[in-house]
Amino acid sequence: MAIASRGLKNIRTLSRRVDQRAQSHRTYMQITCLEMEKARRNSERRSASVRIAEIDARIHEIEAEKQTLISSLDGPCPSGAARRGAVEVSPQVRRIGSGFRVRY
Repeated sequence: MAIASRGLKNIRTLSRRVDQRAQSHRTYMQITCLEMEKARRNSERRSASVRIAEIDARIHEIEAEKQTLISSLDGPCPSGAARRGAVEVSPQVRRIGSGFRVRY
């Protein structure tokens, strides 16, 4: 029997046998990335809270302005008064089977 020649491919190494959790620098890097994401999410939460507060304040302003306008009215609105200034729009009749046409 012939003895198989040994080469560079046959040298045993520990390159793929290292436990990823055993490498402390990787763990610290993951912790750092998580802390950075947490900081970004907290800043997003703060800015969203500010926006929500601004929206709520504007809603309260709108309600107050609406109440002032309602109180400035002389009395209840007659049924036809609200419609007098409005433009009456009749619904368009849809043609069945007309489809989309392109004219050149």
